[in-house]
Amino acid sequence: MVDIEPEFENISLSSSQITATMIPKDNEIDSKLSHNRTRSYSSLQSDKDKDTGLLLRRVDETVHENTQNRQSIERGKQELIHNLEEKEKVKKSSDIDWQFWGEVMANYEEVARTQPHALSRAIQKGIPKELRGMVWQLMSSSKNSELETLYQEYLKLSSVNDKTISKDLSRTFPALEYFQDPDAVNWLFNVAKAYSLYDVECGYTQGLLFVIGPLLLNMPDEEAFCLLVRLMQSYDLRGHYLPEMPGLHLRLFQFDRLLEEILPLLHTHLTRQGVKSSMYASQWYMTLFSYRFPLDIVYRIFDNIFAEGIEAIFRFGIALMKKNEDKILSLQFENILDFLKEGLLEVYRIPQGEGSQRGSEALQAPLLKGQSHSSPHSSMTGSVSPRLATSADSGEWDCDTFVADAFEIRITPFQLDAYASEWAETCYNINKHAHEVDGLRLANRNLSSQIKKLEASLTQINGEHCELVKTLVNLRIEKDEMEESLVNQLVKMQVENAASQDELKKTQEQLSRLS
Repeated sequence: MVDIEPEFENISLSSSQITATMIPKDNEIDSKLSHNRTRSYSSLQSDKDKDTGLLLRRVDETVHENTQNRQSIERGKQELIHNLEEKEKVKKSSDIDWQFWGEVMANYEEVARTQPHALSRAIQKGIPKELRGMVWQLMSSSKNSELETLYQEYLKLSSVNDKTISKDLSRTFPALEYFQDPDAVNWLFNVAKAYSLYDVECGYTQGLLFVIGPLLLNMPDEEAFCLLVRLMQSYDLRGHYLPEMPGLHLRLFQFDRLLEEILPLLHTHLTRQGVKSSMYASQWYMTLFSYRFPLDIVYRIFDNIFAEGIEAIFRFGIALMKKNEDKILSLQFENILDFLKEGLLEVYRIPQGEGSQRGSEALQAPLLKGQSHSSPHSSMTGSVSPRLATSADSGEWDCDTFVADAFEIRITPFQLDAYASEWAETCYNINKHAHEVDGLRLANRNLSSQIKKLEASLTQINGEHCELVKTLVNLRIEKDEMEESLVNQLVKMQVENAASQDELKKTQEQLSRLS
């Protein structure tokens, strides 16, 4: 596998390394703080229930966001329900509670509000693979015929990111046989290109293909595009990929605060060793764990992300740290980084020989390099893609225990909102300080400009002074020369006058003798 890890590591995301360009504008901070203060009543109530709080808040936000697009959402829902009915005719699995999932498909919002614990438990067990693609779309309300039409239009256009996307295709799930298929690679390229055209400001950032991949394995490319748009816009994944990555900064800050509160000893150890969350966790948020994690676990993480929001990632990140706390505490800096990148998930590997008895459902992702994988196919119709994932590598990982451990981590919307407020306040203070520094720099530039002007004037005055001194010296020299000339002339005249007097006296004496 081509290693893209260094490119994730180069993203400097710790709060101590923030620059003014990464800081939200004042009005953005005010908006976020206002949102945190005005959470819905059900979200406030759900803070008391740490198992379903995030799920209920996600439902509230989805309802609020879909108010203006209710008609299109209802059409999409009816289409998904129709697909479910067709599926029931094709297959009835004894392992699936079709009645419950039928209720979920018929009215997800109602089930989420009236049976939040049952829904949460069902999602924790894993959405049935036959329904996963449809349920993801239902939970996110992503089904949108207009957006699908727009996607087809984008396929006819070219993007400035085409070359970059093409370069990354070979590095995306290289161990999966499915993504060796030219058609699958083309779908992956098309969805990434279409989104770069749909959201020009965000464009394309490395890591996005790892988010698109699991979507394509569960639905057609046009539906994957709609779901990606929903993830970016409604689930705030977009902030992870903007040029300054404001969302990623926030997630890592919240993760650090959760780690400090839930695992204080581990947090202190990592701090003393100089290990920052940006050194190992940035790839979690950039790829939603799909870069190094097996795909069956990635699916379970996606299940909970669509149900609870992007904040569900915190559960899994903290669970991994907690499960490996003793091991990490025994390591030093370099070994810690290697372990955090490569070895965190090993505690959930099922020992060889037990895999057939504790199977899971999906493909193995790039974590297991060099293994072969069967290409995913399914004869099911409707919204579920014929590219639904199946695996010959089932039983490698204990997904159920991993998810159960994640839900042992108690995280409430109130906690995350409080951390978001702390982050906004930190950004505000840094922003305020940055404005003060900018003001001082501007004043310094003005003073420097004035000094340069004064220095130029002084240079000019000094030049003029030199010219005046030179002129004065010349005048003095001329005066001295003139005085010397006049004295010489006076002496000459005096000599001549004396000579004339002597001549006159002699003449007078001669005249006197003659007379």
